[in-house]
Amino acid sequence: MAAAVEEITPYRWLILAGLITAAILEVLDTTIVNVAMPQMAGNLGATTQEIGWVSTGYILSNVIVLPMTAFLSSLFGRKRYLVGSIILFLVASFLCGASRTLPQLVLFRIIQGAGGAALLSTAQATLREIFPREMQGTVQSIYVLGIIVAPTLGPTLGGWITDNYSWPWVFYVNIPIGLISAFIVAGFLSDAKYHMPTLKVDWPGIGLLAVGLGSLQYVLEEGNENDWFEDRTIFLLTVISVIALTVLILWELSPRNKHPVVNLRVLKNRDLSAALALFVALGFGLYGGIFIFPLFAQGILGFNATVTGLVLMPGGVATGISAILCGRLLSGKRRLVEPKFLICAGMFLFVLSMWQLGHLTTLSGEPDTRLSLILRGFGLGLLFTPINIAAFSTLKGVEIAQGASMLNLTRQLGGSLGIAVLSTYLTRATASHRLSLISNLYPTNPAFQMRMSQLTHAMMAKGLASESARLAALKIMDGTVTRQAMTMAFNDCFMLIGASVVLVSPGVFMLGRKKLASAASASAPVDAH
Repeated sequence: MAAAVEEITPYRWLILAGLITAAILEVLDTTIVNVAMPQMAGNLGATTQEIGWVSTGYILSNVIVLPMTAFLSSLFGRKRYLVGSIILFLVASFLCGASRTLPQLVLFRIIQGAGGAALLSTAQATLREIFPREMQGTVQSIYVLGIIVAPTLGPTLGGWITDNYSWPWVFYVNIPIGLISAFIVAGFLSDAKYHMPTLKVDWPGIGLLAVGLGSLQYVLEEGNENDWFEDRTIFLLTVISVIALTVLILWELSPRNKHPVVNLRVLKNRDLSAALALFVALGFGLYGGIFIFPLFAQGILGFNATVTGLVLMPGGVATGISAILCGRLLSGKRRLVEPKFLICAGMFLFVLSMWQLGHLTTLSGEPDTRLSLILRGFGLGLLFTPINIAAFSTLKGVEIAQGASMLNLTRQLGGSLGIAVLSTYLTRATASHRLSLISNLYPTNPAFQMRMSQLTHAMMAKGLASESARLAALKIMDGTVTRQAMTMAFNDCFMLIGASVVLVSPGVFMLGRKKLASAASASAPVDAH
């Protein structure tokens, strides 16, 4: 019965390949450039802080455009908007590689981020619309596989390209792949049957959205670097963000606004609201974990970039396996298991992995991290696919596109929040643990005396004079204390990631348990205004 009102697209699997390819390119470009930034800074004569805008500019424009993708898709038509966004992304990629100054590179990265927004949310909404309900488990698992594995592999791929070629090829690699995606979408995808009215453009909403989310994203990106509210700019932008987003919510919900750019009324859907809360924590855990682990592995455990990438790879494979498993369990006329049970299992495995990573020491090696990362990857696959399916299960018509844009926005904001919180916490926790450890290093402490004596004699055996040997021993002790303090801080960060998932776990029980008949009925699109 549902099939009669769903879009019947004969080339849906080919379209799926094109859309997934485009989505992977967008997510990959959030992390692939990070490894190449030192080379970019050297070539362009930029400081470390200045080159950071290559990443910040991309994410800023991406976050601003994401909530508007449903509106833009209706305004231009789904097919034209998707193809146009892919072309814009590719042109910007070429111009990024061809840039010869930092302002040029940042400008084209901002354009690239704006084009990339549709490659996630509009692509995901399209997949929800062109495949019947009984196939959504498989389809969403393939989509999730791409957007989770891509950021994990991004640094490894970026490092390989930079080492073997040069940093412009980090951008040029997008072009041939993106052209194939654009050709498929242009040739086989049709416009959506259901769209929101766009007779009048909500300019106040667009302005408030750009100012509010742009300010918020800047604060999250640059807050730790500038000591948060001690910096006047960060404080001012925080105030602007709060005011703009508050006014935006009131305006978008106002009866006077007949054509809101972001339809916040869709949040009345309990499943979607619960999924958004869960996605904030998952973005926190996904991007926060990708940010923290390489720092710990290379700074404390002594892994190089290649070994770090190889250690992370089995976790990506585990994500793929669990995502495909979820697709099998959640597909078909009769689901073998409800999404919430898979979500609970995924949360348990993810929290367990964070617990294990939170108890590593300075003597831990590759085998000690491998199992934890595999559990983390498997847990992520059990989380993203069922949450996506549960979120879309009762959305109708244009609500699907609106829900997709909000889900991707919360995942991105959750990731930015995770990196901001963890980087700040890491700095302050390291200082706190160092202070605590130093308090035990006093001259009358027998353990301290013994260690200092051993190190001093070892330095004297290498030919140093007595006083020089003592100073060298103190320097070694200082390095040991700092390394131990950083290890304890990293442990705390992993535990904090696990705690964030536990904190939102009650949201799982807000997800409705839908019978097949009602869910199938709910999945039938209607023209919602």
